[in-house]
Amino acid sequence: LRASKSFTAALAGETERNGHGLAYKSVSVGHLEAAPLSPSRLSLARRASSTATSTAAPEQGRPRDYLVLAIFSCFCPVWPINVVGLVFSIMSRNSGQQGDLDGARRLGRMARLLSIVSMVLGTIIIVLYISLSVRGNDSF
Repeated sequence: LRASKSFTAALAGETERNGHGLAYKSVSVGHLEAAPLSPSRLSLARRASSTATSTAAPEQGRPRDYLVLAIFSCFCPVWPINVVGLVFSIMSRNSGQQGDLDGARRLGRMARLLSIVSMVLGTIIIVLYISLSVRGNDSF
């Protein structure tokens, strides 16, 4: 015996009777198609999509990868941290190009954090080195 590869997810009469759920067409396995929406459901869907797009509009766009900041931080003397920040920045750029915007934002934020930490620590190390070397020269 061979099993059929088509099925019906919901019967149209059942969804019309109770008003809950969406009707689906009977199609092959893996391909469910929603039945057309009634006018009242269509207007609700339009309202929901318009509010969703208005709140999500500022988030759209290409996320920042902070590559220039990561490259600039590589000149600070905290090499393990700034190299990892550079790697996160490159990974953020690659994720953005592949369409993973959430991953690109997350990796970009991490690259920014590591770059800023690297520059702050690098500045502290440089100031300490200069102040200790100046103090060491004054004793002679």
